[in-house]
Amino acid sequence: NMSTFKRKRGGKAPGDNKAKKARFIGNASSAPEDEQEKKNEISVPAPVSKGKWTNKERVLIFSSRGINFRTRHLMQDLRTMMPHSKADTKMDRKDKLFVINEVCEIKNCNKCLFFEAKKKQDLYMWISNSPHGPSAKFLVQNIHTLAELKMTGNCLKGSRPLLSFDPKFDKEPHYALLKELFIQTFSTPHYHPKSQPFVDHVFTFTIADNRIWFRNYQIIEEDASLVEIGPRFVLNLIKIFQGSFVGPTLYENPFFLSPNMHRRQIRLATAARLREKQIVKELQSIKKSEAKDDVVRDVTADVFRTPAEEKPVHIETEPPEPKAVKKNKHKAFKRQRMQMARK
Repeated sequence: NMSTFKRKRGGKAPGDNKAKKARFIGNASSAPEDEQEKKNEISVPAPVSKGKWTNKERVLIFSSRGINFRTRHLMQDLRTMMPHSKADTKMDRKDKLFVINEVCEIKNCNKCLFFEAKKKQDLYMWISNSPHGPSAKFLVQNIHTLAELKMTGNCLKGSRPLLSFDPKFDKEPHYALLKELFIQTFSTPHYHPKSQPFVDHVFTFTIADNRIWFRNYQIIEEDASLVEIGPRFVLNLIKIFQGSFVGPTLYENPFFLSPNMHRRQIRLATAARLREKQIVKELQSIKKSEAKDDVVRDVTADVFRTPAEEKPVHIETEPPEPKAVKKNKHKAFKRQRMQMARK
């Protein structure tokens, strides 16, 4: 049967979306067969949604060369959470960014998450609506991957998430634009072939300290409480462009500080602290030397000092006389002297 074959393949038979009739077998002895069949027939209305996959959003998630292991794991986590995503090989850093629009066209994707690494320590993320725009560039900070967090939460792979946004997204126009971009990028299309018809986790986008904080929570069925799953990261907005990776700037964040400038300020602050310590050491050494001088020099020593009488200067014009040298005479012993005295 064609309907049975299509059900096994995951499709639907041509008559599945129409109203159906069901029969219930009752007691045949109570009424005639024809009347009993009419009474037991109940028409089941057709489903409100025909189950068609109308939203064809596809997201391309890839990066440039030079990323570290943490960024690679973050991309893998995003691909796991978003069943409507696609992957591609790393792009060479020499290529221009507008080439990504051609890559999206080849992959049949209309949204793009592109991770760009610089200096092997700074990570930038582009969210773009290909090929017409707009696009936004972020600095990604405080990355914690799914395996690194080791949270207790868990969710079904491929399930459709709920998107929760901070009320501040509706107050300013650039945040409203980012909200619509996030909705179209992170929300899994309804009836997507790779998705599951369950809602068991929430993506939250919160604005704090002029940054967008991303969190992923599981919804527990018992009391509807939330348990964090991961990953988590912080997006610091840099610019919003009118086109896809090109075009005029729609918004520029005045609170953004580049990582190079931030590191320069840290170095200057460290150098200032070291210079201050050196100055303090020099002052302490000067004070110690002054204290030592005061201890060595006695102020009261000059009080009891009396000047000596000045003697006239005597100049000798003649050489001094030679000193008389005494001759050592042989002195006899006492016995010999006594003998000589007897004689």
